[in-house]
Amino acid sequence: MDVLSLGIYVVDVLGRPIDQFPEKGKLVLFDELEIHTGGCANNTALVLARLGISAGAMGKIGTDAFGDLILQTLTDNDVDTAGVQQDVNTSTSFTFVAVASDGERTFYHYIGANGELCEADLNWELIKTTKILHIAGALVMPRFDGAPMANVLREAKSLGITTSLDTAYDATGKWMETLAPCLYHVDLFMPSIVEAQQLTGRSECREITQFLRDNYNIQTIAIKMGENGSYVSTPETELLVPAYSVNVVDATGAGDAYVAGFLAGTIMGWDLQTTAELASAAGAACVTAIGTTAGIQNLEETLKIVSGYKL
Repeated sequence: MDVLSLGIYVVDVLGRPIDQFPEKGKLVLFDELEIHTGGCANNTALVLARLGISAGAMGKIGTDAFGDLILQTLTDNDVDTAGVQQDVNTSTSFTFVAVASDGERTFYHYIGANGELCEADLNWELIKTTKILHIAGALVMPRFDGAPMANVLREAKSLGITTSLDTAYDATGKWMETLAPCLYHVDLFMPSIVEAQQLTGRSECREITQFLRDNYNIQTIAIKMGENGSYVSTPETELLVPAYSVNVVDATGAGDAYVAGFLAGTIMGWDLQTTAELASAAGAACVTAIGTTAGIQNLEETLKIVSGYKL
């Protein structure tokens, strides 16, 4: 296996247009309802598979219809689901997304099975078969965040596995208190700019990467900046890669698609510039359709976004 995507798996239910919620006891109609699988570990695994990379999923879901939907979607996209546990005692993580007429989104989230994932759940025989262990959703897995995650990353590195980490927004406000033990064992770190600023207390990308490298010796750092592209830094090189101009329909999952593109380029042995361009193209493809992965096509189609930009 090339990449094992360990972390959060969610079902997203989107309703639109919802511009306000009714008074208690009242009923309001809306026009469109869509159900998609989501969660950053799920999204990253699916995009990797679409790009032709051998990907596996590891996490926890319920024994309910939403859990079955996640498993079926992963299987349909040729993602290895051997590492996904179905827990009879909890329900699959779920987000209701109310999409307003202007596109602004409001979220109601049930943490469910993702909140129950712990170190003892992990299948090490499966982890040992992967080239990259990617943890997606750090800071929103309360039983796995902190010391347990650090243990897993440390053990993976000792086995010669490349370690990769992507964070979520920390609603508890603990940030570095939770994440610091993990960062000592990370080869590739890909936070959003907002998350990176909150973690480090620094505002500029160069200052952020300097802080992370000086304190945690992380070799490759890619900071996702949405429409402003991304900043990628290694000890030898720094790059600013643009966000490619496409027709934006839904930005949900773009950061996860970027991460998958970066991991794909890394697995294929591409240089940093080409890898970052593929990552940016995957992120651009993602926003062209509703849902986290509907816009993602194969590697050849994704690379056309890069070549079209350079014409």
